[in-house]
Amino acid sequence: PVVCVTKTDLADPSDFERELDAMGVDVLRTGVEDGVERLRERIAGRVSALIGHSGVGKSTLVNRLTGSKVSIVTQKVQTTRFPVRGIAIEGDAQIVLVDTPGIFTPRRRLDRAMVASAWGGAEDADVVVHLIDAQSHIDAEGREGTAADRRSAEDTETIIANLKATGTKVILALNKIDGMRRDTLLALSQRLFETGVYEEVYMISALSGDGVDDLKARLARSMPEGPWLYPEDQSADVPIRVLAAEITREKVYLRVHEELPYSAAVETTSFEEKRDGSARIEQTIYVERESQRPIVLGKGGQTVKWIGQKAREELTELLDRPVHLFLTVKVDPKWQDSRALYAQFGLDYDV
Repeated sequence: PVVCVTKTDLADPSDFERELDAMGVDVLRTGVEDGVERLRERIAGRVSALIGHSGVGKSTLVNRLTGSKVSIVTQKVQTTRFPVRGIAIEGDAQIVLVDTPGIFTPRRRLDRAMVASAWGGAEDADVVVHLIDAQSHIDAEGREGTAADRRSAEDTETIIANLKATGTKVILALNKIDGMRRDTLLALSQRLFETGVYEEVYMISALSGDGVDDLKARLARSMPEGPWLYPEDQSADVPIRVLAAEITREKVYLRVHEELPYSAAVETTSFEEKRDGSARIEQTIYVERESQRPIVLGKGGQTVKWIGQKAREELTELLDRPVHLFLTVKVDPKWQDSRALYAQFGLDYDV
């Protein structure tokens, strides 16, 4: 481990340092700016960020690489609202994977915060993987392409332009290749590679796992030798209150994805560990309009009961303890302007 001793101007840390040294812990005693830079050097080269348009399969890929569920996956795009850190192991290498929100043309405050968070995750990473939905990109170039395909292709071009402007070299991963002709994939790969942005190209299916092992091995080769940042059995770095809220939000969209747009959020308002070893969790589901509240509640409360049951089952397995989950549905037309919710997810409210 690396221990940072702060505020050394207020006390003499010599005794503390001697104890750490006796434990075999490396001590960096420097000024603030130099110390931060040296600490950054110690942990550099360990983070891989996944970027791309919404719905290209970033969350599915992170879950596949880590071998466990880290990010929520639903029928809707733009469900990842903040960078989620997944932790994958490949041989002797530990890979920290940052699943960033989808990059698209922002229209609302939340959109702007999500996109800014995605670019911030890429800037802080040492290896960047740009994920593209190969089939959608091909369809956008032909008559069979939908409006969503064309928006995705336009946003992809914007991402490429930004990467080119910043001089960022990235790995290209063409996803959702299932059933596609090899010559079609090779032609698309060549066109994208000629933009000068990409160092390497991988063709994968995050859903089936095809080609993912090769990409994982490539990321592992980029990781430097040294101590791991996380314990071997840890698969994610997400505060439990946030992860609990994300699990419930996933169940909301899984159940009412056709009736409810993106006008919903979940906040964990209370997380209490009981003496009997169980956990008592209280959460609020926010919707923007009164007409949306009955959708989440369902007839006789059956929908919110299903949401709570499925979320509780997953949380019980995740936490390895009994979970008592209590859900409240509230109408708040301005929940997207709540600084508290932005702070919960680590998003910049003022971007």
